Amino acid sequence: MPETASQPAAAPERRGDPGAPESRRLMSLDALRGFDMFWILGADSFVYALHETSRNPVTKFLATQLDHAEWEGFHFYDLIFPLFVFIMGVSTVFSLTKIIEHEGRAAAVKRVLKRGILLFIVALIYSGGFTNPWPDMRLMGVLNRIALCYTFGGLLFIFCNRRVLAAVAVGLLLGYWALLEFVPFPDVRPVPGGDAVITKESGFTSVSQLNMASTNMLRGSYIQGVNLTDYLDQKYLPARKYDGTYDPEGFLSTLPAFATGLLGIFAGLLMQSKSVSDEKKVGWLLGAGAAGVALGFLWGLEMPVIKKIWTSSYVLVAGGYSALLLGAFYWIVDMKKWRTWCQPFVWIGMNPITLYLTSNFLGGLGFERLARRLAGGSVKNFFDAHVTQGFGGVVISAVAVALFIWFAHFLYRRKIFLRF
Repeated sequence: MPETASQPAAAPERRGDPGAPESRRLMSLDALRGFDMFWILGADSFVYALHETSRNPVTKFLATQLDHAEWEGFHFYDLIFPLFVFIMGVSTVFSLTKIIEHEGRAAAVKRVLKRGILLFIVALIYSGGFTNPWPDMRLMGVLNRIALCYTFGGLLFIFCNRRVLAAVAVGLLLGYWALLEFVPFPDVRPVPGGDAVITKESGFTSVSQLNMASTNMLRGSYIQGVNLTDYLDQKYLPARKYDGTYDPEGFLSTLPAFATGLLGIFAGLLMQSKSVSDEKKVGWLLGAGAAGVALGFLWGLEMPVIKKIWTSSYVLVAGGYSALLLGAFYWIVDMKKWRTWCQPFVWIGMNPITLYLTSNFLGGLGFERLARRLAGGSVKNFFDAHVTQGFGGVVISAVAVALFIWFAHFLYRRKIFLRF
């Protein structure tokens, strides 16, 4: 994950930007990143526990929004991953511009490649590393995709002007749509005697059947497991795949994810500009965000909005919502200076990779697993018996949230920040 640097003194002339504001850190960007990580680290479990305790339309709606859409569609939780990639693109503008200004392009390239490679290695370790022998290892995943998006976007930012960046983003979205729409691939839906694929995820073992010898060709399919993106994973992605026969962070779907990072870079260029007032920046972010959401759902009538294959329509919807959130956070936190409420998000947003890895190394449900040692067993049973059935789970989830917020504050106060 790239470091969020202070805003540089001036953007390069080649970008057509007359200058950037004085050096200052965007607290809104840290707060938004922390808001994003807040749900990943376990706040979603708190909402699930509330729903189990008091099942009503409100808790049901919240619980549904904090779970991924099964395939087509868009829930709040489907925004978490692309929002992080978008924010990464924004911070890339600030950090790399500063390096280019003071050390030159070669130093910026070195920084991008170093961080990208290190993050990819960390991603492999996060996914289990060499815990299991080959091929029971996962090569692609969330952190892996973040590493690739950062490297791709960072290198493009260093060498390309805005028009080229825009052309690449449009080309990625339209090109991905064209590939899925027009390139034929075999219909691999299960038939008796198909190839057996065994996968192990989260302690469960499942067996799927694929008809890899099929001669029935399809194109323009967006069926789960039966589309060009999943087929390429089934055919060419080695090692273990998250969904058994394909991976939601596979080869082809990484291309439109690059466009998500580029959308963040465009937002970063806007935020960096000295010639645009703060009010206009917010207006542009909100306007572009609303347009992206509307255009994405409109495109979704033809190319469904699907996170697991990162469709081009999904990129626009997620990018639009990301811009709306950035605009809102910038207006509230950096313009109005209403900051007390967002301090926990800032603590988290300053150390996202440390908290993410810590949660993984704790195993299982991360901080919730530790919370169970403090509020499980008899403590949980007491609240279930004396408050209401299921409230013990709410207490455990609340303790988990308190633990990762405390840990984030601990790191923040001692100025411990994991950087690459």
